[in-house]
Amino acid sequence: MGSRKVTSVSDWQGRNITVAGLGVSGVSAARALAGLGATVTVVDGGSGEAHRERAASLESEGISVRLGDAESLPPGTDLVVTSPGWKPSSPLFAAAAEAGVDVIGDVEVAWRLRGPDAAPWLAVTGTNGKTTTTQMLASILTAAGLRTAAVGNIGTPIVDVVLEGDDAYDVFAVELSSYQLHWAPSLRAHSAAVLNLAPDHLDWHGSMEAYAADKGRIYEGNRIACVYNVADKATEDLVREADVEEGCRAIGFTLNAPAPSQLGVVDGILVDRAFVPDRQKQAQELAEISDVQPPAPHNIANALAAAALARAFGVQATAVRDGLRAFRPDAHRIEHVADVEGVAYVDDSKATNTHAAQASLAAYESIVWIAGGLAKGATFDELVAGAAKRLRGAVLIGADRELIREALARHAPEVPVVDLDRTDTGAMSEAVRRAAELAQPGDTVLMAPACASMDMFTNYNKRGEAFAAAVRELGPTRA
Repeated sequence: MGSRKVTSVSDWQGRNITVAGLGVSGVSAARALAGLGATVTVVDGGSGEAHRERAASLESEGISVRLGDAESLPPGTDLVVTSPGWKPSSPLFAAAAEAGVDVIGDVEVAWRLRGPDAAPWLAVTGTNGKTTTTQMLASILTAAGLRTAAVGNIGTPIVDVVLEGDDAYDVFAVELSSYQLHWAPSLRAHSAAVLNLAPDHLDWHGSMEAYAADKGRIYEGNRIACVYNVADKATEDLVREADVEEGCRAIGFTLNAPAPSQLGVVDGILVDRAFVPDRQKQAQELAEISDVQPPAPHNIANALAAAALARAFGVQATAVRDGLRAFRPDAHRIEHVADVEGVAYVDDSKATNTHAAQASLAAYESIVWIAGGLAKGATFDELVAGAAKRLRGAVLIGADRELIREALARHAPEVPVVDLDRTDTGAMSEAVRRAAELAQPGDTVLMAPACASMDMFTNYNKRGEAFAAAVRELGPTRA
């Protein structure tokens, strides 16, 4: 049987909905849908203690939970709501397709739950920089006096926020992953930005083309502005391919002087030539580069994208400046930890892929690079070749460090390399000590691993914390 599209709160009553996944978004969706009168069953392949605790909590609220079986479709299901990480090839979805049952994500649920006077969405995606840009945008909107929240792939389940009611917010800053966009077919943002595109999550999407197509969904139906990266043609191509509302504009951002309908940088000033009365002759000053922290090139690009979305919503230039001044990025994102004997130590543990590491390496002139971890199928030749002239040395850690070592041998053979063949808890301390030995005053010891962390650490946060602790072990520091 085919699933009808649910577009109002009352339409959820009496539905038999299967929620795939017992994570944060799955639990949020299950509770929300049950609260709207649906009969909800949550399925998850896990059966550990944490799963059992979450299951018990939901079951106490009248929600059925099936652990240890994530493949078969519960009888009577007429809609599946999936958590973002579940692959489209999952057996559960194949069973749903065979039964004629639709599969949507929690973002799609939130979009369908919106009332007629709901707050518009300003949406952000991209391979890297999504969270920082979304938080910058929320800071700018707040500085403009608007009631807003940074939601989506950023920690706060968007279903929970939408259910607070149409009059609780003026506008949302929404971070969306490619996973979430894949499962959100009817999403139509006020304005949206794709920051950049680089190979990532290809095991989930199946190909770079499919990954890009899911990212491009964020532009579908945009009303005011599709914001793209002038330096990344693939993002502009997605704008050209999008089916938008009449009058929606393509707005570029660039680290160079902007052309009409772009935001860019002139003499250390962030300027707007898109949302001004005469784009051919006028430019509006928004902020200084020094208002952006840290003022690394990729972070300036993030600020310009956030500013473009805010300006598309009608925010004044002064609010852009004030919002950027007030913003500070989350930990482990090109975070200055300390200076020790004239050497800066910077934690960019969030650089879990080569694209992110490339942006981080471009921010410093003379670098001792700490890198390595789980490569996730990545190659490192382009990354190393581009950064070779900036490298004073490299310290390699983790399971796939050999791949980086080989790239260094090919493209930067003169750079001294320390290869640490250990994965115990003291490995990061040794890595930092060895990096300190290679560094000279004026250098930056940069941990931008270009790899995932799970071979040695629970997550990138724990990796960053270990780096900061190891820096403190070096001796007297100056923050």
